[in-house]
Amino acid sequence: MTDDLTLDRQLALRSAAARLAEEFTGQFGAETIERFLTSSYDEFADRSAVVGFLPLLAERFARQRLRALARVEKLHDGGRPVVLFLCTHNAGRSQMAAGFLAALSGGAVEVRSAGSMPADQINSVAVEAMTEVGIDIRSEQPKVLTTDAVEASDVVITMGCGDVCPVFPGVRYEDWQLDDPAGQGLDSVRPIREEIRTRVLALLDQLGVQPVQVVPSR
Repeated sequence: MTDDLTLDRQLALRSAAARLAEEFTGQFGAETIERFLTSSYDEFADRSAVVGFLPLLAERFARQRLRALARVEKLHDGGRPVVLFLCTHNAGRSQMAAGFLAALSGGAVEVRSAGSMPADQINSVAVEAMTEVGIDIRSEQPKVLTTDAVEASDVVITMGCGDVCPVFPGVRYEDWQLDDPAGQGLDSVRPIREEIRTRVLALLDQLGVQPVQVVPSR
């Protein structure tokens, strides 16, 4: 692991490595898991505004990357369709779309999102807009696009950055033309949110997944 970490973070990363090693027993060795965990930590440490949660963010991202690699290498297939939402900063549109798909699919779809140039943190107005409809994306963090994430997906939805997305046979690609919520107020973001919801519902229909009801909290 990285040498200049506090003792608490070193312990947290060791615990994360142990959990990942148990989860991926028979698929990846300790060296691969540590490499993915360390690089995931470094990815967030360079730009994350949520310093206290770096080990947790690193573990979540490493798990996602390892699952993608396992699928690419045909070591494991969870049996669910995998959808990747991709925009430039992974802070607004792609996070909202991922939030909708995760909630409305009821776990029947494996949902990922990423950015070609990820921001330091998620758009707070996008978070507020999604909270209004009962979907909490506060814990999400912008993540960098990886080749394995694309190759392991059944469907890749780009939002204005399709030119940076690698193309693999067998992966279905769509480009959703959506306004960018960056720098906009809540009144302007709500219509973007509703357009995303409509498109996600259509995607669920295409995937043959019955949407579940999401009830906003009062």
